[in-house]
Amino acid sequence: FVIKCKAAVAWEPKKPFSIEKVEAAPPKAHEVRIKISATGICRSDDHVMSGALTVPFPIILGHKAAGIVESVGEGVTCVKPGIRKHQALTNDK
Repeated sequence: FVIKCKAAVAWEPKKPFSIEKVEAAPPKAHEVRIKISATGICRSDDHVMSGALTVPFPIILGHKAAGIVESVGEGVTCVKPGIRKHQALTNDK
């Protein structure tokens, strides 16, 4: 099922982010959908926002994140819904 949530969307470089409602599609095969608890902007994201790195807009930045596995696509066996992402990546139970 599709999830409706909020995201900080960048519509163009050197402009403030816009907090908007977006839809997150269910994960496809070999994908994992994470409910993000916290995220940050890395140097690459900063380059996108400054215009130094050209990417198609609009874009949702912040791939450095922590959260809970919400759902998994077909073929995913290394995590399951309800697992905190850092546990899934480190096997820290």
